[in-house]
Amino acid sequence: MRKYLTKALVIFLLFVGLFFYWKYFFTYSEGYRAGLLQKFSSKGTLFKTYEGEIILSSVQSTSNMAIASEKFFFSVTEEEVARKLEKLQGESVVVHYTEKNATLPWRGDTPYLVDSVTLGHVFKGVIP
Repeated sequence: MRKYLTKALVIFLLFVGLFFYWKYFFTYSEGYRAGLLQKFSSKGTLFKTYEGEIILSSVQSTSNMAIASEKFFFSVTEEEVARKLEKLQGESVVVHYTEKNATLPWRGDTPYLVDSVTLGHVFKGVIP
């Protein structure tokens, strides 16, 4: 009986470990988002995290003003990237993000984790 309980416990712990990895560390998607960096701040009660908001313009008017837009909320875990974003508020930026299946309190409020940022006009010349 002890042999079966040991095997069942090992299988259960393996399942829990795989589930924890899939839920919090597996990268569900990754990509780039471009837009106007509207807000970037450090917030939190127990864990201070960096949170940001980019306005993604989908329709432009003739006066180069966004008519229809949506917001992209993201978190930043790296101090260096956070410092860059603090300096770029109000600028057009392109960020690279990875999306996780769920959030952890010390990683931020959103499942979108930004790991790099460039100015919008600089990025246009990089990708053909």
